[in-house]
Amino acid sequence: MLNNSVILATGMNSSISLIIWVVVLFVFMYFFMIRPQQKEQKQKTAMMSSLEIGDTVLTTSGFYGVVIAIQDDTVIVEFGSNKNCRIPMQKAAIAQVEKPEDAIKSTLKDDEKTK
Repeated sequence: MLNNSVILATGMNSSISLIIWVVVLFVFMYFFMIRPQQKEQKQKTAMMSSLEIGDTVLTTSGFYGVVIAIQDDTVIVEFGSNKNCRIPMQKAAIAQVEKPEDAIKSTLKDDEKTK
């Protein structure tokens, strides 16, 4: 009789420890995988909502251009100094947005550093 209770206690301890490890694994996955991805998605949504005509953008393919028109899910981007190179693309293809004011501020800071 004593032998059976020891076996049951050992089985219960191992199942409780298994449950604890599974919970720890899910907590680890949440803080290192799910939460950062949600944060990045919120930043991208905020960036797309602040997109305006005249902003310089970097596309996911590595091209820099200037936004000249915005529609629902599509933007028309002008590439290079050639004014005839206007390409419509999805907003999802934009990786980075730089406002004209930010560009002016960064050039002023660079000028101050060189003086």
